[in-house]
Amino acid sequence: MDMEPKGPMLGLESSCDETAAALLAPDGRVLAEALLSQVAEHARFGGVVPEVAARAHLHHMPRLAARVFAEAGITPSELGGVAATSGPGLIGGLIVGASLGKGLALAHGLPFVAVNHLEAHALTPRLPGLLPEAPAFPYLLLLLSGGHCQCVAVEGLGRYRRLGSTLDDAVGEAFDKSAKLLGLPWPGGPHLERLAASGDPKRIPLPRPMLGRPGCDFSFSGLKTAVAQAVGKLTDEAGKADIAAAFQASVSAVMADRARNALGMMPGATALVVSGGVAANGGVREALRGVAERAGLPLIAPPIRLCTDNAVMVAWAGIERLRAGLTDPVDHAPRPRWPLAELSPAGERIS
Repeated sequence: MDMEPKGPMLGLESSCDETAAALLAPDGRVLAEALLSQVAEHARFGGVVPEVAARAHLHHMPRLAARVFAEAGITPSELGGVAATSGPGLIGGLIVGASLGKGLALAHGLPFVAVNHLEAHALTPRLPGLLPEAPAFPYLLLLLSGGHCQCVAVEGLGRYRRLGSTLDDAVGEAFDKSAKLLGLPWPGGPHLERLAASGDPKRIPLPRPMLGRPGCDFSFSGLKTAVAQAVGKLTDEAGKADIAAAFQASVSAVMADRARNALGMMPGATALVVSGGVAANGGVREALRGVAERAGLPLIAPPIRLCTDNAVMVAWAGIERLRAGLTDPVDHAPRPRWPLAELSPAGERIS
């Protein structure tokens, strides 16, 4: 049974190291959003510490939720529903966001939607206002982040077919670890991209794993090893920029190759969509734009602020699922692992 939201949707995101809240009108207009990055808390550890992240979410989430209500000029009783990321992710943070969402839903008699973080990324290009017209199903999604690296056929709400994934490390992890080898601060992806801009990508040869092979799986462990070996042979500081440029060129070429193969596996795709933190990388975007143009398809890459973890995408996923009559009980347990394939198809109520 379809259920049009009767008021704004509150979205809460706390799956990793960003604490975020957002309010969206039923038509998808962003009424208010707030995001707090925990980079400062984790930088001295060189990566995300789950316990530190959970405590930060617990401290900041209520304040961010209060801020978006104040900015939008509404009260919780005026909401049409509450959506909270409930997996996959770090379980401590997931519990914080989901618990606040469930509490608000219970207190005000609102429908609750437990949002799959990966589905939120998958549905972001359908958010009104990003494009003149939302892409029609099916479309190809490249989900590229520190924890995920997948080619997914998005066939409909709740209907996802994984075409390929990484055999070892996610691409965002490869960026961060390669950046660390180059002596760059964490998170390494943006710093590596800036360094690569001044380097020569052809000076230092690096492998392009899986390039030219059938299918659309990925592998990055060998590339990281090659970066470590290249760093060990450095004789001048300028060589770091060349390694960064070669690394980015390798990743971009692999992404283009894998995307071409994935599109060949799903005839009828209406668009090529890239999402996740690595979607913010200019070299990767440019390589994928070329693939899309040759296939006669649009490349859809969300604005940078919506590539990384955010609550706008969570609220929008909540609206899409609520419209399809998909809500969740307040005893729904957050899940650190929650594959897209385990989501209920649209029209089937989750019990």
